[in-house]
Amino acid sequence: MTKRDFLRSITGLSALPFTPLETLLQSVAGKSPLQTAQEESFWTELRSHFTVTNEFIHLENGYYVLAPNEVMDAFVDHVRNVNRVSSYYMRTRQFDDKLIARQQLATLVGCPVEELIITRNTTESLDTIISGIDWKPGDEAVMAVQDYGAMLDMFAQQARRYGIVNKQISLPNHPKSDEEIVALYEGAITPKTRLLMLCHIVNITGQILPVRKIADMAHRHGVEVMVDGAHAVGHFDFKIPDLGCDYYGSSLHKWLGNPLGAGLLYVRRDKIKNIWPMFADAGYPDDDIRKLNHTGTHPVHTDLTLPDTIRFHNMVGIARKEARLRYLQTYWASKVRSLPNIILNTPADPTRACAIANVGVRGMAPGQLAKTLLDKYHIWTVAISNANVQGVRVTPHLFTTTAELDSFVKALTELAA
Repeated sequence: MTKRDFLRSITGLSALPFTPLETLLQSVAGKSPLQTAQEESFWTELRSHFTVTNEFIHLENGYYVLAPNEVMDAFVDHVRNVNRVSSYYMRTRQFDDKLIARQQLATLVGCPVEELIITRNTTESLDTIISGIDWKPGDEAVMAVQDYGAMLDMFAQQARRYGIVNKQISLPNHPKSDEEIVALYEGAITPKTRLLMLCHIVNITGQILPVRKIADMAHRHGVEVMVDGAHAVGHFDFKIPDLGCDYYGSSLHKWLGNPLGAGLLYVRRDKIKNIWPMFADAGYPDDDIRKLNHTGTHPVHTDLTLPDTIRFHNMVGIARKEARLRYLQTYWASKVRSLPNIILNTPADPTRACAIANVGVRGMAPGQLAKTLLDKYHIWTVAISNANVQGVRVTPHLFTTTAELDSFVKALTELAA
């Protein structure tokens, strides 16, 4: 065996056969995504490609979704292949293979590979930007109280460290228009504002924000825009450059379905040189995004699985996936939205949400509601008690059945009564 053949044999990037999935997809060939979204037999069969627990109904997939069996098999192969030759692989092949994964991820989100790195998660991605800006005392940042706590904490740290001013707005759960949201952010901007952070999809309610309109507004004021897309990649169809933002972070263990430990950071090319790395790396020039990606000795097999994850995702198809996820959310939410004592914290307009929704029962604290759903009905959700959102977050996934959602609707109906 030549050295080249040997190196090829130890890389985990060789494609595994997904023949059963290919056969299943042939059954819906020619059908529209909306038609396929309602084809229960198809999704029941797709469920067999996941090892779904029987201990409870899993409606908290937004935190971390189980990977498809094909992806997990590939992941284990990567672990074994890397472990088999350990340091030899890490010193001779690691970076070439990670570049392939990075290139495929860049293609998925529609940006040049020179503007994207693989991180561990959204928090690492966005904290890299927040901590990497050369803040001056009195600089201002704009964000929402509904934003993720880790990023709000990082902004608070910059306020303590550099004397910046953080201005928070509060998003309505049921906006009347995009312009209402844009105006909220614009009203917080002053000549001292340097950065505006917003969610692509709000993690606690599932509301999808009009990112492009907000970004265009902020840029007219000379303000940079950073987007928290933790729940967006692999969830619904978009390309990052179309959003018009300067920075974008996402987690790939959520809706894309990669094993834990991979995220992405996008930085528009002309913005790279002004961001200080969180961990110093003198190996790259200031305008090379790889300067922000010093990871030390990293569990590389997680990154190596990305091509397998992307392959599964692309085979199912983002149009089918988005249609099914939105169908599942509207399926259960439409059945309870008008019930007495039920509070839906997610817009009814299907264009303003996809899989994620948040529901409360009047008179029940979110923690008590989540506990009751699990203890009495064996339904796993997560309690949310934050700002104007009081309820449980509900996040079905591709393997969720309408029968499971019927059980959830029945539970809410009984509790609301």
